[in-house]
Amino acid sequence: MTVKAAGAEAGETAQALRHAGRGVAILQSSPVSVFALGLNHTTAPLDLRGRFAFAPESLPPALRGLQGRLHLATPEAALVSTCNRTELYVAADRAPPQELVAPTLSWLAAEGGVSAEHLRGHTYVLENRDAARHAFRVASGLDSMVLGEPQILGQMKQAVRQADAAGTLGTTLHQLFQRSFSVAKEVRTATEIGAHSISMAAAAVRLAAQLFEKLSDMQVLFVGAGEMIELVATHFAAKSPRGMAVANRTLERGERLAARFGAQALRLSELPTRLHEFDAVISCTASSLPIIGLGAVERALKQRRHRPMFMVDLAVPRDIEPEVSTLGDVYLYTVDDLSALVQTAGEKRQAAVQQAEAIIDAGVQSFAHWLDQRAAVPLIQALNRQAEDWSSVALARARKQIAKGEPVDAVLEALTRGLTHKMLHGTLAELHAADGPERAQLAQTVSRLFLRSSTRTPGDGGR
Repeated sequence: MTVKAAGAEAGETAQALRHAGRGVAILQSSPVSVFALGLNHTTAPLDLRGRFAFAPESLPPALRGLQGRLHLATPEAALVSTCNRTELYVAADRAPPQELVAPTLSWLAAEGGVSAEHLRGHTYVLENRDAARHAFRVASGLDSMVLGEPQILGQMKQAVRQADAAGTLGTTLHQLFQRSFSVAKEVRTATEIGAHSISMAAAAVRLAAQLFEKLSDMQVLFVGAGEMIELVATHFAAKSPRGMAVANRTLERGERLAARFGAQALRLSELPTRLHEFDAVISCTASSLPIIGLGAVERALKQRRHRPMFMVDLAVPRDIEPEVSTLGDVYLYTVDDLSALVQTAGEKRQAAVQQAEAIIDAGVQSFAHWLDQRAAVPLIQALNRQAEDWSSVALARARKQIAKGEPVDAVLEALTRGLTHKMLHGTLAELHAADGPERAQLAQTVSRLFLRSSTRTPGDGGR
């Protein structure tokens, strides 16, 4: 093969070097895009958030539906859905975020039965570094209604498991979430971010104590048997109320939770006839429709002779019809109502937040560096393939020459000379063709790549 032909094969390498001299633009030709699109307690009212609450078992089919909507070969997607937020995390190769956000927003709007235009006014979109920072802040409890609350970390881990089950959790999102979990762990062990927080459960007990003179005289009903109800029941049980009951759709699960606190278990169907027995009702189920209506509460109040009822609706969507709040003897609170009680701004808390933000900054830098490395992978693979092709052709020719009886030293010298020409011809041609600032930049890049050994001390063995 002639030197001219070798130079033509070297064109891709020379072109890569020329782009490298212009600021590594070639590394941006196949970027890895990451973005987060979501709505939370600061951007959307409770009833709108309720439209976008996904039950855990519905996440895999929903994610596969989104993946199909984006019309990409391998888009990655994960969905975090809690009472305070619904967030989609999407990653894809060779597709800038701006091409993916619009179809993702349209898909989410359709899932919630609202127009994309209406939803757009209540959502946020964060790309690449900003998306990573947001995920790290969420996992660390810095973006929660209750600053420093730990429940969100478990909810994010569940979202990752569901995305993995759906087959939509790829390398990029896996890295993003695993790094977010590591950052969250460091924040919780190295700072006091959660030391002074008041949980929703504690806030509910505090509100009840303001309304009733003695919590020990109360009858408390818990509707649901999930993690949040278990937490609230733990806080109320510490106050030794006169009686407690757990109503759940599945009686067996309700009985297990009731047994832990010495409470009685009820079926949801018993609520209309038993509601009047309870001074406090705390509800948090996964029902898509209210399970405690205005009429049922009105009848309960009549039987109670209008003794007040304390009600807390921690569900999204709502478990208790909002019209119940209009009744004079009912004190109804939602998750949004409780937010004011759980916000504190002491000096210790602010110092902890600053420490946490510093940890998050370091995590973002590390993830951004990893993304940059991922963007360079196609170029590295292409260079390796080109080098392997050259060496294979040269080695095959050398073997034929040796088989014909040509001197081994001459064959080896020709092999190395040929490979050297292949590697350098295109680069030298680009240097000769460039002029002015472009040549100076390209010369610096070529020197850095090919002349590094000249700075080593002679005889150091290349170490």
